[in-house]
Amino acid sequence: MIRDLFDGILSWLRAIQIISRLGLWGYVFIPGLLSLLLGAAIVSAGWGLSDDVGGLLTRYWPWEWGSGVVETVGQVFGGLVIVIAGLLLFKHLILIISGPFMSPLSEKVERYLAGHDVPMEFSLPEMLRQLVRGLVLGLRNALLEILLTIPLLLIGLIPVFTPFTTAGIFLIQAYYAGFGNMDFTLERHFMVRGSIRFVRRHRWLAVGNGAVYLLLLLTGLGFLVALPIGVVAATVETVKRLED
Repeated sequence: MIRDLFDGILSWLRAIQIISRLGLWGYVFIPGLLSLLLGAAIVSAGWGLSDDVGGLLTRYWPWEWGSGVVETVGQVFGGLVIVIAGLLLFKHLILIISGPFMSPLSEKVERYLAGHDVPMEFSLPEMLRQLVRGLVLGLRNALLEILLTIPLLLIGLIPVFTPFTTAGIFLIQAYYAGFGNMDFTLERHFMVRGSIRFVRRHRWLAVGNGAVYLLLLLTGLGFLVALPIGVVAATVETVKRLED
């Protein structure tokens, strides 16, 4: 558990080294631009909706006593809902949209780690297969993430539990973010069910990778580089465990 978690975090440093060594920054530009545009659209929408979401809780509180506390909780809850929904939507959409760019990036890194110098061949059917697979897995993961997050959000309405449910939601988001990054490698080795079993065995590796990914997104500038670097970092550690 601890080893996987720290490997997932520290692999981001090696990922930057590999991208620089192999001159792969060209793979960063297009996904980075797509991430920035999608992120800006989601943040803009969330900014306009945050007050409305928080206000719903305050509006339906029927008593005078405790209204100040409810208003504060409503504002925090509204902001939290928007951030969580935005990150959830962004993560899965960008993984699907950027799949045609991230799969070749992951394959180049895997070939480098294995010492293979054979050039990759472009295959339209294979690219379409990976796109469909990414869509199926993305929808599956998004649904499970929502089902796990909603109960924590409801429990988080009780102020004393809010710090704990926030941490739990972050871990869930990190797990599925890392899952998506790891699958760009796993898609060359397993069918969907095999990938799910592999990530479950190495869940803390996914959490470590996804935690750095989410923290970078929260900086704003991370939208430009988080996905490609995260995919390379996930590839490095996933290949190690496939070899084991």
